[in-house]
This record gives sequence, structure tokens and C-alpha cells, in this order.
Amino acid sequence: MKPAVLITGASGGIGSAVALTLADQGYNCILHYSQNKAAVMETASEVRNKGREAILVKANLNKREDIQYLIDQSKMASALVFSAGMSQYSMLQDVTDKEMDALWNVHVKAPIIITRSLLSQLLNASNGSVTFISSIWGETGASCEAVYSAVKGAQIAFVKALAKELGPSGIRVNAVTPGMVQTKMNNGFSAEEVKEIAEEIPLGRLAQPKEIAEAAAFLISDKASYVTGHIMSVNGGWYV
Repeated sequence: MKPAVLITGASGGIGSAVALTLADQGYNCILHYSQNKAAVMETASEVRNKGREAILVKANLNKREDIQYLIDQSKMASALVFSAGMSQYSMLQDVTDKEMDALWNVHVKAPIIITRSLLSQLLNASNGSVTFISSIWGETGASCEAVYSAVKGAQIAFVKALAKELGPSGIRVNAVTPGMVQTKMNNGFSAEEVKEIAEEIPLGRLAQPKEIAEAAAFLISDKASYVTGHIMSVNGGWYV
């Protein structure tokens, strides 16, 4: 039986790239999405063209019943990749309780519930792994993104703690922390703002989704068989 991977946020630029990269490595893909069905269907088609299976699962990670549905559809997964995310830009005093709850649910609570619920099957897999697509802001923090930075920091803390807890069972837990990536999430920035940010990055450009996906694929692969609790910064030298 070919291995399967659950990828949350598979309709996004990074999630889609992760799916295609892992399909090349022999994984069947469980592609989670919340709203953008057209994008995830395109990704599924590409996965199938590579000779792998693609299962689409729609779920709102703010709803417990949807989370359970996603869990029920992921019983064959031996690897988990948490790529679902949402941004939030504003001064802290302008962040609403609803926005805080949504950020927490999508980035932290839902992934923890999913991981807890699927642990038994990860334990039965020969190469079980959990990988978070976190953020540079979880490491260094960002002005006007205090709550977003907080939930990304929580992901990193969870990865380090769970890696210690699951190490004796052979399950590896890691995270990738991208800097700024050329995805639709950053479409709110003007061309001039993107140019200014790129000039701050030693490599002089934004990352491409494929570069983040390759890092995640490495952490999932047997090539990283002795890597756990690791936070892999993929940020072009930004804020090192």
C-alpha cells in the first residue's frame, strides 16, 4: 500500500506545492480545503496525473464537527502536513475576539486535535511524521501581526514538545518556517512594498512555494530519519 499524507490548506500556494512534491515522492494525497474548491481540484488533477490518488476533503477548521469529518477521512494517512493558515494585519487594539479565535483554531487547536486523533495510525506506520508550515514571525515576531506571530510561535513550541514526547515511538515532528513567499496570501502588499521587502532579504527575492515544499518533503522523507524537533528556517537569510 502506497503511503498517504494529509495536507491541510492544500488549496493555497504552499499546500499545493507540498502536495505535488510529495506526489513525486510516491505519496497519495488527502487534500484539505475550506473554500477554494477550484484551486484544490486543479491540484488534485495534477496529483492524479503523477499516478497518485487524491482525496478532496472540505472542512472549516473553526468547526469541531468539520475537524472530525476531516479526521474520519484521513484514517490512511501516515504523514501529516499542516499548511492551512490565515493572515491578520492590524494593531493589537483593533484585533477582535472573533479574529483571535479563528487564528488560534486554524493554526493551533485544529492541528493539535487532528494530531491527537490520528496518533494511533501514525504509531502503526513505519515512517510516521508530523510537519508544520509555520512562519518566520513565530521565531522573531512581527509588528502589526502580534496575534499571528503568537499562534505561529505556539506551533513551534508544540513541535518541540511533541517531538520529545513521540521520539521514543519513532514519530518525527518538525516545522518549516518560511519568510515571505510569493503566494496569494501576500497579494495585499503593493509592488513597491514587495520590492522594499525583497531588498531587506540577503538573497534579494521572495521564496517560491516549491522551495518551501522541498524543505517540508525533506523533513518527511527517510533522508531526515534522524531529524526531529527541528525548526527549519527557509527565509533567504532574512532575520537570521
